[in-house]
Amino acid sequence: MQTVAAFTDTYLPTVNGVTYTIQTWRERWEDRGGRMDVVYPGTDEYDPESGEHPARSVRFPFYEGFRAAVPSVPSAVRDADVVHAHTPFALGLSALYLSRRIDAPLVASYHTPTAEYADYLAGGPAATAIEGAAKRYERLYFARADAVVVPSDPAGDHLRDIGVDTRIEVVPNGVDVDTFRPVDDAGFRETYGLPDGPLVGYTGRHGFEKELPDIIPAVAAADTDATLVFGGDGPARDALEAAAAEHDVDARFLGFLPREDLPAFYSSLDAFLFPSPVETQGLVALEANACGTPVVGVDAGALSDTVVDGVTGYRFPPGDAAAFADAIDRTLAERDRLSTNCLDRRDAVSVEHAVDRLGDVYDGL
Repeated sequence: MQTVAAFTDTYLPTVNGVTYTIQTWRERWEDRGGRMDVVYPGTDEYDPESGEHPARSVRFPFYEGFRAAVPSVPSAVRDADVVHAHTPFALGLSALYLSRRIDAPLVASYHTPTAEYADYLAGGPAATAIEGAAKRYERLYFARADAVVVPSDPAGDHLRDIGVDTRIEVVPNGVDVDTFRPVDDAGFRETYGLPDGPLVGYTGRHGFEKELPDIIPAVAAADTDATLVFGGDGPARDALEAAAAEHDVDARFLGFLPREDLPAFYSSLDAFLFPSPVETQGLVALEANACGTPVVGVDAGALSDTVVDGVTGYRFPPGDAAAFADAIDRTLAERDRLSTNCLDRRDAVSVEHAVDRLGDVYDGL
């Protein structure tokens, strides 16, 4: 098994799909006898474990919970067989430098469509300029990798569309199916004061780029009377609460949930609602499926691939509240059939399968 040096601009204590993926890949890689060290933006709020190397960093002012690291290469990772960049930016440059310095192959993961986040930095024409610059930078960076890893076919198509001609390999992020499985949700409902009857909802970062306010009018327009539940938090929460009040929707905001509560959260839902058009895979959708919960997802980005229409849930056109509401009703009406389909696909979405694919990419280099 190879020794891998992984570089990322987002890591603990920030909890998101990238952090989770790096953690689970690292654990499984080391379980198989390999070594995967991580270089990440350091913070006083997290104490590194063995093999975790914090770099000096400062708070990133435009995106809550993220930090900007000073590029650095710890001496402990200079014996790597493979360098794996989970970011094209600050610490991604460190990864590129190390791969050239020690003549090791560079694998670059494409986790986040950075151009989609331009509105966080500016508005109007400035946002368009930033989006264009981001695409050009992505193209330049990924051209220097020996292989680019993407979690879905649509993510790979996006990179090809902006001119990336490096070898692209699809490696799903993978779900820990030992953790994410159907569980009894009665205790969860009692703990969080949730009523009996249908529940629909979402958990994850409440970012504006995820178009979460679209959920509110769709639930209001749906024929089925369901309680809406949000787990997580973020800058869009105030807008969500205001929209729920405006549309008179019974919405419960639970805040960030302990990871051990997430299987019960997913299991309590009759449908997971996911309108985000900027996902490169949509890991929370697969976590929900692994718990037997179908997903109502937007037919855009990776969710066009992750949500198998009529099999693991239903998709709706972006921005179409009536179609979103109809997809919610269809999913609730067919919940038992869709749930069975979701559970039948657990092995295919497992993190073990993902790490098998990752190992194939490393071996090929």
